[in-house]
Amino acid sequence: MPIIKSAIERVRTSEKAEARNASQLSHMRTAIKKFDKAKLAGADNLDDLYKAAISAIDRAHSKGLIKANKAARDKSRLSARYAK
Repeated sequence: MPIIKSAIERVRTSEKAEARNASQLSHMRTAIKKFDKAKLAGADNLDDLYKAAISAIDRAHSKGLIKANKAARDKSRLSARYAK
């Protein structure tokens, strides 16, 4: 643990940011998995789940949690699964 006050505050801030980022990534992954499960089950609310997953991917990209290529790749794969 750091001794300098600013370093202590930075550790605390970093932990908060890390928790927030992990939560955001988890939300994105969960949205994608929910869509996949619904697609396999033949659910009626595919449109809503698709939009939620795309939105979660875009949000993670805009926050800097995933890179542009990963966001594009994930959205492309999701769209291909949605179209089938």
